[in-house]
Amino acid sequence: MTTPTTRPHRFDRGRWAQGGPETVHPGVHRVPLPLPEDGLRAVNVYALEGLTDGLVLIDGGWSIPESRKALEDALAELGHDLGEISHILVTHIHRDHYTQAVELRRLLGSRVYLGAGERRGLELLGELRTDEPVSSLATLRRAGAHDLAERVTATYHGDFDATVWEAPDRWLRAEELRFGDARLTVIPTPGHTQGHVVYFDQARGLLFSGDHVLPHITPSIGFELGGPALPLGDYLDSLTLMTTLADARLLPAHGPVGDSVHARVGELLTHHDDRLAETLAALGDRTRTAHEVAGELGWTRRKVTFADLGAFDQMLAVNETAAHLDVLVARGRARRTQADGVDRYAVAAA
Repeated sequence: MTTPTTRPHRFDRGRWAQGGPETVHPGVHRVPLPLPEDGLRAVNVYALEGLTDGLVLIDGGWSIPESRKALEDALAELGHDLGEISHILVTHIHRDHYTQAVELRRLLGSRVYLGAGERRGLELLGELRTDEPVSSLATLRRAGAHDLAERVTATYHGDFDATVWEAPDRWLRAEELRFGDARLTVIPTPGHTQGHVVYFDQARGLLFSGDHVLPHITPSIGFELGGPALPLGDYLDSLTLMTTLADARLLPAHGPVGDSVHARVGELLTHHDDRLAETLAALGDRTRTAHEVAGELGWTRRKVTFADLGAFDQMLAVNETAAHLDVLVARGRARRTQADGVDRYAVAAA
């Protein structure tokens, strides 16, 4: 069985999404898989050797033919084949992480694991039979962005396939998974989704962070069905939790591998502190909706104006702004009122 050497020159900051495996630690290989029409470009799955008689995958990818072919080719380069995949540990329920895991289980009999906090979201997918972002659309309407909600709804074409949303073989809580002599600690990290988990390999100093800690971007918050009341509050608590662990290399779902989880978490916490301050300043002395506040903020690292975003990204921007405003309310820095089903915010009196 052959194992390629680490090739950092192939996987620098700008080229992490290109195909082929990268060995990030002996027996641990990052495999970027393509995403269809997605600004994220690729999702990383990690193939772990030597833990069982087969291979363990962290995340499964999006169930599209191009993804399965890319995974098959990458494993062949490592001297393996799809039939060796015995366990798939998924970080969260989003389709670019979960749906190919279900497909591989049907094909190979692999066991699929998912955080227990995703159970209700999975049930709702079956009940509603849609992958429209129902909760996010409701947030738009509470923000008074009814036209934007209609534009986003129009982009969904009713081609929802409920069969790719089967339940996992095992629901995970805060626990330790053992594969031979290896141990992976399951750590619930709600925020990006209610049931998001990360997998911590303390012995090897590796954190498989899913979308919880990403090297270049901040993840969307609460983009799911039936989200919690304060998703950003949950996310900030989950970020802080990472600082209580021993520092480790960051193995994210999108982007290149990083040297320090703690360093990136510090940057993310600072970003959200800054964003809370910017959001409060945008309120000024007015009473405003989250849609109105989002229109005054810059977006992405390039500070793109709200008007220059596409409809889907505008939805994410309004959702993020509402999440920050709700944290400001929870902290006593702002107040929220509602009239005609629309939430309005103002700076709290000193």
